[in-house]
Amino acid sequence: MHTQPRASLRRVLEDLGTTLLDLVCGDPDTAGDIGGVVIHDPLDDPVLPRQALVLGIGVQGADETARLLTALGAAGAAALVVRAPVQTDAAVTDAAERSGVALLALTRGASWAQLAALLRSLLADGDIGEAGPQTLGGTPSGDLFAVANAVAALLDAPVTIEDRSSRVLAFSGRQDEADPSRVETVLGRQVPERFTRLLEDRGIFRSLYRSDQPVHVTPPGPDGFHFPRAAIAVRAGDEVLGSIWAVIRTPLTAQRRQALHDAAKLVALHMLRLRAGADVERRLRADLVSTALEGGAGAAEALGRLGLTDYGGVVLALAVPDPSEPGESTDLHAQHTAERERLADAFAMHLSAIHARAATALIGDVAYGILPVPHHQADAEERAARIGTDFLTRIGDRLTPLIGIGPTAGDGGALSRSREGADRALRVLRTNGSPRQLARISDVHVEALLLDLADLAAERGDPPTGPLARLLAYDKQHDSQLVDTLSAWLNAFGDVPAAAEAMYVHQNTFRYRLRRATEVARTDLADADVRFALMLQLRLLRRPEVPGR
Repeated sequence: MHTQPRASLRRVLEDLGTTLLDLVCGDPDTAGDIGGVVIHDPLDDPVLPRQALVLGIGVQGADETARLLTALGAAGAAALVVRAPVQTDAAVTDAAERSGVALLALTRGASWAQLAALLRSLLADGDIGEAGPQTLGGTPSGDLFAVANAVAALLDAPVTIEDRSSRVLAFSGRQDEADPSRVETVLGRQVPERFTRLLEDRGIFRSLYRSDQPVHVTPPGPDGFHFPRAAIAVRAGDEVLGSIWAVIRTPLTAQRRQALHDAAKLVALHMLRLRAGADVERRLRADLVSTALEGGAGAAEALGRLGLTDYGGVVLALAVPDPSEPGESTDLHAQHTAERERLADAFAMHLSAIHARAATALIGDVAYGILPVPHHQADAEERAARIGTDFLTRIGDRLTPLIGIGPTAGDGGALSRSREGADRALRVLRTNGSPRQLARISDVHVEALLLDLADLAAERGDPPTGPLARLLAYDKQHDSQLVDTLSAWLNAFGDVPAAAEAMYVHQNTFRYRLRRATEVARTDLADADVRFALMLQLRLLRRPEVPGR
């Protein structure tokens, strides 16, 4: 497998032009393949991938637009999108020509979020996959926009392809020839609820899903759409995948009905390809991220295919504490697994919004995110912690996820060390039962060392020795509490009243037990080295079990 070419700016305009985007000035053919979609933030300049398509949310005025075009040209961006109507003058036109950055206008009423989702769906098809184009029925495999345009050409009518929930998966050109309800549907990427209720009340969906032939839909009245529709269900065997809707002025002829019927079969193949491709891409991305994090001979190639060769990085490890018990039902276990996958998807979306090259994958029960870092950035770990905290704040505390953050890797080859640090920080959070949900390895380094030491002792089978071994044996034989007494005294730094209060005993009783512990242990608690050794042994002795250790 090899990296496919991404969509070009010309392809973006062909698919989304006339409906969402208009070219204001600049030459889209000079831009190469789009490297990613980035939201412009005037307060925190993001790191732009090469040939980025920048969404200038809130950018207004010719002067601000011209300044931003110049800055984006220096950063190697491909295009800037601002909200229509766009104020242009000679300075804006000159800035677009000199910078090589095309200026696009987003149609009024269209959602920035929907535009970003559409653009990323167009670009995602070429992220990872087979080298060379694959086709189904003469159109690129899985490219529903190309299919919609082909169907529109056959029917001579603007077309949308929708899923079972009436969400618009793709649409053809010429939507401006349809009625306002179709334009509203395309802009919102969803059939408005008032129209779906009308269609349900008239039994249109029931007729549509019961037949494999096109259904003619007349306008429902003044409150509905103005032009008739021709619709057909898209099926794969007995499963209804979605539907095709065409805005028509006159009923379909027999020839056009057959064309729509044949087109539904082709659309089904593309929708199945998209479904399968999403699963394959998810597994492939997980393999690439895993290879990059493990280091070794294949790491360089994996980083190249992820587009991270020229970056350092910080690894974030996210996990959800597993509430399952050995006897947990299969349904509850499946529900927890599904929630973990949804959380990993949300984590991936959050990181990709911060940096277009961020790579995330669910490996086992941990979602790993690689946050690219420019080589000159000195506060990468602090920034990763802020990003992780923001994510935890957004998703609430229902699942109480935990995030461990590794040290900064100066280059991709050192990501394995960052992943190890993130794992160790995550393990501390899982083990110590503290209320915090995020930790950098630099914040919990000592706790991580204690866990490593406990693992070493357990692996070698080392039992407690010396004074602590004698106290444990005495407590077991006499059912006493000398080990607890010594632990309370050490934790209170020798403060007898505080230690006695922690043990819920009188101070004189505590002093007697402490003297007895000293006699049984045959040790001198005035020796600092002895106290340190006992404290360390007690920490290891009472270390809780680590999930998944």
